[in-house]
Amino acid sequence: MKSITVQNLTKTYGKKNDKVFAVDDVSFEVNPGEIFGLIGPDGAGKTSIFRMLTTVLLPDAGSASIESLDMVKDYKEIRKILGYMPGRFSLYQDLTIEENLEFFASVFNTTIAENYDLIKDIYIQIEPFKDRRAGKLSGGMKQKLALCCALIHKPKVLFLDEPTTGVDPVSRKEFWEMLQRLKLQGITMVVATPYMDEAALCDRIALIQNGKILSIETPENISSAYPDLLFEVKAGRTANVLRALENFDQKKNVYAYGEFVHLTMDEKENFNPSVIEKYLQKEGFENVEITPIKASIEDSFIRLLSN
Repeated sequence: MKSITVQNLTKTYGKKNDKVFAVDDVSFEVNPGEIFGLIGPDGAGKTSIFRMLTTVLLPDAGSASIESLDMVKDYKEIRKILGYMPGRFSLYQDLTIEENLEFFASVFNTTIAENYDLIKDIYIQIEPFKDRRAGKLSGGMKQKLALCCALIHKPKVLFLDEPTTGVDPVSRKEFWEMLQRLKLQGITMVVATPYMDEAALCDRIALIQNGKILSIETPENISSAYPDLLFEVKAGRTANVLRALENFDQKKNVYAYGEFVHLTMDEKENFNPSVIEKYLQKEGFENVEITPIKASIEDSFIRLLSN
């Protein structure tokens, strides 16, 4: 049995003659106890999917079930077994850490003590500040408090909508370590994120853009399925190298990747990278560095977008 089943889910916004597809015929399944990632940029449709699956928004078409409960018909029961952590901090700023947690426990007719074992590893990090108002907390502490509040009723499924946006790298790392520990307790998690490095921390991911799913696989399989020859190129200013390689006839695709330029080629066999080096030298570049590399998830995502 699947924890989540989504079939042909569709959501549009706008008037009849000017509709925009926020979610366009999306289907996927999530296994029990899995960390499933919805990976895509802002506006890809991630939040609209979350709002429908958490019974806040009705779909225009399609269906979904959470723990065998129908998203529309059984919405009251679904809300009892879901935890939800939005991207923007939405707890009560004027209440203390402890007051926020007590309030959310009371909403679900439980207590902090009853489910303390579930949140203990997270809560002990913010417990020394339990009398501090939520509005005065740092980004990392707000993140931990929001996660505690989403877990206090011991949900079967946890939705996290861009939970690390605006949080420092150390807090992001700590947050994902917390999710891995929660996974050991059997909680199914669906994480929406625009960060490709976080995609690698999920069990399976769905790459999404313009409301459509481009691929669903494990992070390893998505990267290993990359069909083209890929090079990392460095030869001075990235913008100048990119501009020159855009006119390289043998290229398939070229794009900036941090301080490097990534170049894809159709040729898989017997291609000598010195061809690229000689071209760049002819264009006036010196100290050219060209390295064959394995594709990352971001490389795979870019390739899917360009198809």
